[in-house]
Amino acid sequence: MLFRYKKSFEKIAMGLMSFMPKERELKKLQQTMHIYEENPDWQLFLWKKEDDFVGLLGVEVSEETFTIHHISVNPSHRGEGIGREMIGKIQRIMQDREMLSTEETDAFLKKCPEKKGDL
Repeated sequence: MLFRYKKSFEKIAMGLMSFMPKERELKKLQQTMHIYEENPDWQLFLWKKEDDFVGLLGVEVSEETFTIHHISVNPSHRGEGIGREMIGKIQRIMQDREMLSTEETDAFLKKCPEKKGDL
C-alpha cells in the first residue's frame, strides 16, 4: 500500500532512497529530501508491505504530467513486483496525467505496463 510521506518517516525514506546510485552521499540525500519536504509539486510516497516500509517513489507533478524521479525497493524485497505495484498505484492516483521518467528511472519504467488497465 502506498503512503504519502510524512516527516516522521524521514529516516525510513532516507534509507530507502540511499539505495539509488545518485543518492548515496548523505549531503546529496539531505538536499533531495529537502526538495520533497519544501516543494509541493514534488511528492514522496512509501510502500508498506505488512508492517514494514519496503519501497519509495518520488514524483514531480505538473498539470498534465508527472515525472518519476526516484523509485527504490529494499534489496531484500526486490523481485517481488513491488516496483511495478508502486508504478501502477501512482498511475491511478495521477489519473490522466502522462507519466515521464528521468535518465535514472527510465530503464525500470520501460519494463512496467503502459496502461493502468494492464495491472
